[in-house]
Amino acid sequence: MSEVIVVGAGPTGLLLAGDLAEAGIAVTVLERRDDRISNLSRAFGVHARTLEQLDARGLADQLVPMGAALRRVRLFERVEVDLGALPSRYPYLLIIPQYNVEHLLLERALKAGVEIVYDAEVLEVGQDAIGVTVTTAHGAHRAAYAVGADGFHSAVRRALGQPFPGKSVLKSIMLADVRVAEQPAELLTVNGVGDAFAFIAPFGDGYHRVFAWDRLHSVPDDAPLTLDEVRDVARRALGTDFGMHDARWLSRFHSDERQVPHYRVGRVFLAGDAAHVHSPAGGQGMNTGIQDAANLAWKLAAVLRGAPDALLDTYHTERHPVGRSVLRSSGAIIRAAMIESAAGRAVRGFAARRALSVPKVREKVTGQLSGIGYHYPAPHGAHELTGARASDVPLAGGGRLYEALRDRRFVLIGDADVTGRQDRVNVVAPAVPGGPLVLVRPDGYVGWAGTDTTGLRQALDTLLGPVGSHQTGRP
Repeated sequence: MSEVIVVGAGPTGLLLAGDLAEAGIAVTVLERRDDRISNLSRAFGVHARTLEQLDARGLADQLVPMGAALRRVRLFERVEVDLGALPSRYPYLLIIPQYNVEHLLLERALKAGVEIVYDAEVLEVGQDAIGVTVTTAHGAHRAAYAVGADGFHSAVRRALGQPFPGKSVLKSIMLADVRVAEQPAELLTVNGVGDAFAFIAPFGDGYHRVFAWDRLHSVPDDAPLTLDEVRDVARRALGTDFGMHDARWLSRFHSDERQVPHYRVGRVFLAGDAAHVHSPAGGQGMNTGIQDAANLAWKLAAVLRGAPDALLDTYHTERHPVGRSVLRSSGAIIRAAMIESAAGRAVRGFAARRALSVPKVREKVTGQLSGIGYHYPAPHGAHELTGARASDVPLAGGGRLYEALRDRRFVLIGDADVTGRQDRVNVVAPAVPGGPLVLVRPDGYVGWAGTDTTGLRQALDTLLGPVGSHQTGRP
């Protein structure tokens, strides 16, 4: 029997499953699709915080050469967000299709021993005091916990009876994969002129992905779409259609802003698009889901090995506010981009440029967009580092913190006794001596910081369970 069932083999589900398997947890992934990775995915950019998460898994160095780094993101007209000053090893947005990310995460999951069952559409989800049963057309699967990472139309969310409150923001968004006769001057070209909005970026295989929206023409998602319609909207929004031709894919979809009220329901959790969806503005969808998975995986592993069950409640406490923030920020971008009047667009541009000229505002905007600016709640009186994203500090003897995180253990920066927990806590020395002890969680956030070793022991008991409670091996 698996210890955890993950429903959905997209980037969120695969990172979660890979983390669990590398931590020694038996995990099964159920995927309703067949075993082919589609190149028709919507996600198109990997932000700095996600690249840091991939770095902590030894994957970023493989992914980065496949894409192109974009250090300045233009939101509309002359309004740009400069990512080049981010305090990260990855001060840019990596333009790369989702399927490249998915492929790396799939390879890692399989190497770690994850069982993936394809053509396994979920029909029912039931739970009791000791486990969860997930039923598909081909049989039932049993585990201690289950995670729904199965997207906007989540069968797990429906089975839980979880509402998905919100609304449709944009209807009849056009997607097209095309070749172009004229290469765009910018890596990512985007603009909105009131009644038309368009975005174009390279796939890396000779095709470009186009998003286009026409305020004046709203039709159902299944309405036929022609390349001529996409060209027309692109010309209005961008001033040119770049000679688009040979479309290999054309489709419509609608963009919603929705979020479930609870990320945890008993022994079942929701992550990624199953828990929250929002406009594509800012390219934060896949990134937020991957970071959900990084947060939840180590907590499931810890509880399955003896940590208090209450640790799992912190998944909702920490990630629900982030999801809500992404809904708000992406919604603000898309609403600003869609202002109709020329006067309104002029005011929009002036106000945005003025706001971004203020250092604290610029830091907050880039921190939210890239994902590196989020800080999780910390107990009253905790050290100021607690809950913060851990910087990739150099370590004594060479190496970096995020390299030390690659074995999915906690990392304690400093010198302290962790007897009884050596298999779960890696003690390292900083390259620059001094400063407090810093306990870094497997997801790269600070779980505790201070100088009091009694406080450290209490934090370890909360995050890992008391010494002697640790269970090893698979059932």
